[in-house]
Amino acid sequence: MISFGFIWALVLIPLPLLIYWLPAKSYKEPASLKMPTLVPGIKTQTVNNSRRKTPLWLLAILWLLIVFSASQPQWLGDAISIPTEGREMMLAVDLSGSMQVEDMNLNGSTVNRLVMLKSLLGDFIGRRVGDRLGLILFADDAYMQTPMTYDRNTVQQMLDEAVLGLVGKQTAIGDAIALAVKRFDEKKESNRVLLLLTDGQNTAGKITPEQALELAVAKEITIYTVGIGADVMIQKSLFGARRVNPSSDLDEDSLKRMAEQTNGQYFRARSSEDMSQIYQLLDQLEPVEQDQQQMRPLTALFYYPLALALCLAFAYIFWLSAAQKFRFKNHQEDLI
Repeated sequence: MISFGFIWALVLIPLPLLIYWLPAKSYKEPASLKMPTLVPGIKTQTVNNSRRKTPLWLLAILWLLIVFSASQPQWLGDAISIPTEGREMMLAVDLSGSMQVEDMNLNGSTVNRLVMLKSLLGDFIGRRVGDRLGLILFADDAYMQTPMTYDRNTVQQMLDEAVLGLVGKQTAIGDAIALAVKRFDEKKESNRVLLLLTDGQNTAGKITPEQALELAVAKEITIYTVGIGADVMIQKSLFGARRVNPSSDLDEDSLKRMAEQTNGQYFRARSSEDMSQIYQLLDQLEPVEQDQQQMRPLTALFYYPLALALCLAFAYIFWLSAAQKFRFKNHQEDLI
């Protein structure tokens, strides 16, 4: 709907009529200038110096547009829910070389761990309406791919563009936690949650997981850890097929300890179904804020009538100038 920031400006609409009805001073006919001619038999030309009057309808339209613009028309948009409390959730995604192991089944197809994670984590991101999300990618080092933002589409896009080998092949879990702690510390009044998704153990980085865990406990950050990888995979070779454990390098004890000491929880994702259930459980453990305020965005519209008034005025001035030139040219031809 349309609202007005200064609706009292509309009382100026009848102002020109009031001025028109006021008593006016005596008006004298403007003087005329007689132009002599040297050619006998040609009548003397009389040039009136009065200007052409602007049409009343044009003046009325211009006045209405200017007054309407001065009233500051605004478009009042649909109500948008804003959470009363701030929640920050950092997503730390493992991009080490082991994430390329194809031991996950997604929609009937065998895919690697990163493809499965992208697909299901994207649905989770889409449900976090009102939360500020951030994305950390880690392998040899940890990098802040997306700072904390309400723009879930950007977080989703940055996750979709992540590729294996982008930041190395090893696993720097300690650096990922420490980087999240540093980013969380910039906004102390928020509820701070770290979701750490990995399929291995800490094999790189400048900070050990124990050191990073001490920082997280001191800053009261809740850590939810997810261990990714199937327990059994059939591996084919020239000598036949054999059963192997593709998750033998997963350090579950360390991930459980991180979750317990920060009042979080450890989850084991052996399949895409497990991962989907984990995200649903996280929605229950860290629900989106329900007590929300309503905000209706305002979009200014005053420049539309103002621009139309300027266009009409310039168009009339251009037409008037062209008409003046045309009349002056005809007048010169008559004199000749």
